[in-house]
Amino acid sequence: MTGERVVVIGAGIGGLAAAARLASAGVEVTVVEAADGPGGKLREAEVDGVRLDAGPTVLTLREVLEEVFADAGASLSDHLRLRPARVLARHAWDSERHLDLYADPAETEAAIGAFCGAAEARRFRHFAQRASALYDTLGPSFVHATRPTVLGLVRRVARHRPAALADLAPFTTLWRELGREFGDPRLRQLFARYATYAGSSPFLSPATLMVIAAVEQRGVWLVEGGMHRIAAALAALAAKRGAVLRYGARAREIVVSRGRIAGVWLDGGDVVGADAVVFNGDAAALAAGLLGPATARAVAPIPPAARSLSALTLCVLARVRGFPLARHSVFFCRDYEAEFTDLFERRRLPAEPTVYVCAQDRDDAGLARLAPGRERLLCIINAPATGDAAPPGAAEVERCVNRALARLQRCGVDLARESAEMLRTTPADFAHRYPGTGGALYGRASHGWQASFSRPGPRTRIPGLYVAGGSTHPGAGVPMAAISGRLAASAVLQDFASTRMSSRAATAGGTSTRSATTGSRH
Repeated sequence: MTGERVVVIGAGIGGLAAAARLASAGVEVTVVEAADGPGGKLREAEVDGVRLDAGPTVLTLREVLEEVFADAGASLSDHLRLRPARVLARHAWDSERHLDLYADPAETEAAIGAFCGAAEARRFRHFAQRASALYDTLGPSFVHATRPTVLGLVRRVARHRPAALADLAPFTTLWRELGREFGDPRLRQLFARYATYAGSSPFLSPATLMVIAAVEQRGVWLVEGGMHRIAAALAALAAKRGAVLRYGARAREIVVSRGRIAGVWLDGGDVVGADAVVFNGDAAALAAGLLGPATARAVAPIPPAARSLSALTLCVLARVRGFPLARHSVFFCRDYEAEFTDLFERRRLPAEPTVYVCAQDRDDAGLARLAPGRERLLCIINAPATGDAAPPGAAEVERCVNRALARLQRCGVDLARESAEMLRTTPADFAHRYPGTGGALYGRASHGWQASFSRPGPRTRIPGLYVAGGSTHPGAGVPMAAISGRLAASAVLQDFASTRMSSRAATAGGTSTRSATTGSRH
């Protein structure tokens, strides 16, 4: 053991990734989590005694998880079973036909050709090549950088890939750029949906977000046992490496003494002593002073108008007839611009929503594998993050649910619900679950060219306080949150090493500059 103590607040993917790496480095790690188990937003829900994934449903960038497990001296394949998906997602606008995207770009190109003609297939090929080149540029220069800046990114790209500067397209919107890429409005709408992966509007987000298409082309993975298994496996690994995980332990305040982190005060009255804290909640909670006034200045606040999307989710057990659902299916509304005007300008649930459905018992062939007859479905509808101010009322929620089900029916999906209960989660529910966010699920919206550089990096303004999770750099989603945890752990270890060197130098001169922290260990 190194002697240093770290408290990780929140057992989401970012916090667990940080805990596993720090514990493997010999740091004394305690993870405190308010919920009764790990996962954070990667959570499960229960409907009529049946458990199903109720958070993120898409896993990309498998190599990131492999690196997280390797950090702790383990192999991903020894802890999780992942299968590559051939069909990335199925898309429909009506009941007549649907369009599948495939892991193999050649299959996607052929499908687009059959759906809307050879010219659009050629346009997709150009788009896919452009998105892939963009990912090759931004992966090392932005995503894995500790705290990228505009100037630093431009310098790195200009030095290593100067021809790629024009393709960054930060000053035009994703919607506008897709209008140049595709002639068929359905394809423009389909690829514009990638902005919602960052909780944002394609009409306000930079065209750089087309990079998400390349991320999916690198593979979408199905997790045996469900997405929540990722969190369970990572929590078990952290514990095996020596981390102590305390569930049902809500952090009330981060204790600061003499300008440095001293520990974490829990709701029950315990104080867990610490030389550093990794906060794996939403950064907005820190800025709002919800972890105490001493850490309110740690990160910049997020104005409510800058929040990302929330969601209205439906966990359903149903018999599905008609439309052949894939594992991931999207049913588009007729007027995409009107949907995002409702969400970000009128701040209300959309009059006609686009509906995403994760059919959790389906494989690539679209067949029910685990529960013939009755299926587990998670339906997600975009919603504004107004859960703490003007959340949608019961009548508005009911109207939106009915419109979403009507959209599915118009596309040929007939849900015969067996359960009398359909579990709904609203923006107000998410605001309660994730304090300080108003229900925003992705931190700050990626609107405008500067937004991606406004997320906090792992270090904060408070010495010894670090942040991780989907509201921090590099962004939301399971692999991005995992990267944030790795970045936070690296920053902690670097700063501990620097402190140890300073302490040795000071001791050699006869005076120690390191003060003891307070608080008991648990």
